[in-house]
Amino acid sequence: MKDTTFLIILFLFFNISYQCSCQESDSTRIVIHTTFGDIEAELFLEDAPITCSNFMRYIRICGNEGGSFYRTVTAVNQPGNRVKIEVVQGGFNTAKLDSAAIAPILLERTNLTGVLHKDGTLSMARDAPDSGSTEFFICIGDQPSLDYMGERNPDGQGFAAFGRVTRGMDVVRKIQSAPSEGQRLTPLVEISGISRL
Repeated sequence: MKDTTFLIILFLFFNISYQCSCQESDSTRIVIHTTFGDIEAELFLEDAPITCSNFMRYIRICGNEGGSFYRTVTAVNQPGNRVKIEVVQGGFNTAKLDSAAIAPILLERTNLTGVLHKDGTLSMARDAPDSGSTEFFICIGDQPSLDYMGERNPDGQGFAAFGRVTRGMDVVRKIQSAPSEGQRLTPLVEISGISRL
């Protein structure tokens, strides 16, 4: 009887330990360390699995290499654009990766994911549809023109929103208002690392 009780206790201990380790490994919370302060965010893995997996992949392989926020888009620096947006854009430092390691992903449209471009939304930067890879942006204020069928891009496909800032929007706004030449931040705002929480 004592042996059976001991085995049950041992089983429960390892089962709880395993569940805890799984929860930690499935964490979707991240932190972006910048020279202006930290930005914490939650990634919506269930809603946008392709985009989140891609982002987490780059955290694993080059998150310690840092990167930068290099672009600020404000209400006054978008000449020629009828539809205005407000975002800051950055990306991973991929200097040590060969080109084969950087591959574009499928565009997860907001009409399918349900993740819209609200204040603090993280989204994947792109040119054409299905071209996003290592660059991302953070919305300042609600930006519905970046959603599917939004008017910012002529193709109407929108951008792949995949997360939201949970702490540090003051840092995001500070980056947006930093010195710039046109939309290019001068100097760039350094990202010292991007990691999981």
